[in-house]
Amino acid sequence: MATDTAYRIEPLSPQTWDAFAGLVERHNGIFGGCWCTHFHPSCAERGPGYEGSRAMKKAYVEQGRAHAALVMDGDEAIAWAEYGPPEELPNIHHRKQYDAEKSGDPDFRITCVFVDRRYRRRGVTELAITGALEMVARAGGGVVESYPHDLTNQTKKMSSSFLYNGTRRLYERLGFTYDRPKGLKNCVMVTTVEPA
Repeated sequence: MATDTAYRIEPLSPQTWDAFAGLVERHNGIFGGCWCTHFHPSCAERGPGYEGSRAMKKAYVEQGRAHAALVMDGDEAIAWAEYGPPEELPNIHHRKQYDAEKSGDPDFRITCVFVDRRYRRRGVTELAITGALEMVARAGGGVVESYPHDLTNQTKKMSSSFLYNGTRRLYERLGFTYDRPKGLKNCVMVTTVEPA
């Protein structure tokens, strides 16, 4: 876990948009210009490419339809954990398998976690996820799912730049329980968050 007490958690909002945008822009749009829009449904503001993804994300933030816990170092966002209810984040990987095997929908999902390359390997990912869980608690709590990479049986090392949602071991440390596999390298992890 990160030990620098200067870090704080802020919600993604119109007031923190510039800090979020700065983090995304420092990394050329994250994962090929995504702007963390992949898991959202498409909307009228979505145009092509980098600028279209930026406009879509900004519109969702302004409408209160995009949620994330931002880890802040001063005025700079250095990480985020995207979360929201399934209707806000319906586009999960391996959706057909997921729908066939689920017993019900969670109240919230954590779908994407990203850390500024300058701050990696300092426990900032845990801060972002913990921040998202605290925001879920303030929103009423409930069942939370996430879909990290399951590296427990892998012999080949995977680059951390591909771990868009952390690892199974990380979520286990944070109190999540393994539910089932999802696709070849991901899994469904579950926890229940009490309301704050």
